[in-house]
Amino acid sequence: MVTAGLIHYVLNLLHITVHIRDVCVFLAPVFSGLTSISTFLLTRELWNQGAGLLAACFIAIVPGYISRSVAGSFDNEGIAIFALQFTYYLWVCLKPSSSHSASLSVRSAVSAWGGYVFIINLIPLHVFVLLLMQRFSRRVYIGVFVLLQVYAFLQYLKDRLTRQEFQTLFFLGVSLAAGVVFLSVIYLTYTAMLRSTFQSSLRYQSTSPPPGCPSSLIFTSSTSMMNVSLAGKVRKHVSEQEKAEEGLGPNIKSIVTMLMLMLLMMFAVHCTWVTSNAYSSPSVVLASYNHDGSRNILDDFREAYYWLRQNTDEHARVMSWWDYGYQIAGMANRTTLVDNNTWNNSHIALVGKAMSSNETAAYEIMRSLDVDYVLIIFGGVIGYSGDDINKFLWMVRIAEGEHPRDIRESDYFTPQGEFRVDKAGSPTLLNCLMYKMSYYRFGEMQLDFRTPPGFDRTRNAEIGNKDIKLKHLEEAFTSEHWLVRIYKVKKLENRDRVEHKLRSTDTNRQKYTSKKVPTSIPAHRCFGHFSQTYTQNHTFLLERVIFFCLQTRQTVDRREENESDTHSSTISSSKKKEEKKERKGEKNPPIEIE
Repeated sequence: MVTAGLIHYVLNLLHITVHIRDVCVFLAPVFSGLTSISTFLLTRELWNQGAGLLAACFIAIVPGYISRSVAGSFDNEGIAIFALQFTYYLWVCLKPSSSHSASLSVRSAVSAWGGYVFIINLIPLHVFVLLLMQRFSRRVYIGVFVLLQVYAFLQYLKDRLTRQEFQTLFFLGVSLAAGVVFLSVIYLTYTAMLRSTFQSSLRYQSTSPPPGCPSSLIFTSSTSMMNVSLAGKVRKHVSEQEKAEEGLGPNIKSIVTMLMLMLLMMFAVHCTWVTSNAYSSPSVVLASYNHDGSRNILDDFREAYYWLRQNTDEHARVMSWWDYGYQIAGMANRTTLVDNNTWNNSHIALVGKAMSSNETAAYEIMRSLDVDYVLIIFGGVIGYSGDDINKFLWMVRIAEGEHPRDIRESDYFTPQGEFRVDKAGSPTLLNCLMYKMSYYRFGEMQLDFRTPPGFDRTRNAEIGNKDIKLKHLEEAFTSEHWLVRIYKVKKLENRDRVEHKLRSTDTNRQKYTSKKVPTSIPAHRCFGHFSQTYTQNHTFLLERVIFFCLQTRQTVDRREENESDTHSSTISSSKKKEEKKERKGEKNPPIEIE
């Protein structure tokens, strides 16, 4: 990061308009070219020009270095490998003019990469071997090394003391101090170095080259070159006659030469294939091949980042593992908690603790970090081995380093020491947030007729917890192949939820016996009738009184309606009788008797 900023500043100072993004993108490829040049110079100094060209070809096509030097790979190794090789070249030259350049190269490697221990350990070891071989010269004395200071001090004592005194001092002091202390320091340093290198290699396990790829050729070649330089600059000048007498026959030499050329050609083809398939395509677009040779494009990453960009607030915070920080910030334009450039290990450990804890404890952490969305990678549907479940143990280990009281790696293993996601898995694992977010609704999915529902293709196991329910999170987005899953963090409710329970009645309470209210009493008089009783009993009695009064009033109204209906029917029947009589009178008039 400092190197990119410095280059951008110098270019602008020279009135060369270059965006800082372009500098970061092309920084690794430019330094990879410089690495090939420095490797050529180092090997030429150790052997000859032909060997230098061959070494430059190896370093140019080896997949282990191409993976760290492709365009857009803004990582430390792109610069550190160049500083490593160039420092070795300047050290082997041992020219007075190269002392300051070697010092600057070492400082660049120290500031860019944790693997600088290769340099600061191999160079003192080289000097120590030169001292044992009695090949010390003033050209070696170009840096401040404790070993050289001790050696100069011994030379001073040798001139001042007698031979007997010097021998006694040498065996008692130098052997004890320079032997035990120096070897113990070297042992402890290399132990820490190997541990850090092993952890660094495991971090990139998901994007490692295929088996058999010589990804460690850089360090092996560097170490072997330094071992060759222990004996000095070896140059062979053997005549053709001596080669014929001591070497193999011409036929055998031709066969060996042809085999070596075929090996080199096969290695070149292998490196080209690995580079074109693994490192020359966008990492957000994956491809898979069917049995008939057809190719399937998995565009889940871009699809998920586009959804984040279009459907979330521009100030939303997304919590994910640090591997996807740059992609979320660049493609979704959303704020992330950790990314590839997060130097604060406690911050990464806090995210790991949230992923490793249960949902309630993780919710408290997410609230403290103002998290709005959580993004995870799940490959159980398509068999993607680089998902977060396979990286989960590293989240646990990093979180345990900062929070050993809350997170313990042993809790996520079975009593037999196995990491399993099926029913035999650890209860802590089956209830942690990462497990729930990865396998939420996955227990309902049956991928094919040969496997049961909830079968994880990546781990070849049926998950142990299929009935997963989320309380503080809700599913917001799941990509087509379930590769990317996004969850929204629920906000706190305005009121605390009160669990509804059945009303419990007190059996010791004094029973109330109401008097029968006459039907003719109106409703407003019922309140006065029960006012004294209401003041003596509880509030719920008022509801019963109101209900009783309303029911009484309805009964009275219904009775009045019935009476009115009866009266009206009586009147109508009497009228009908009178009309009938009148009609009969008209038909049969009375007979008058004179």
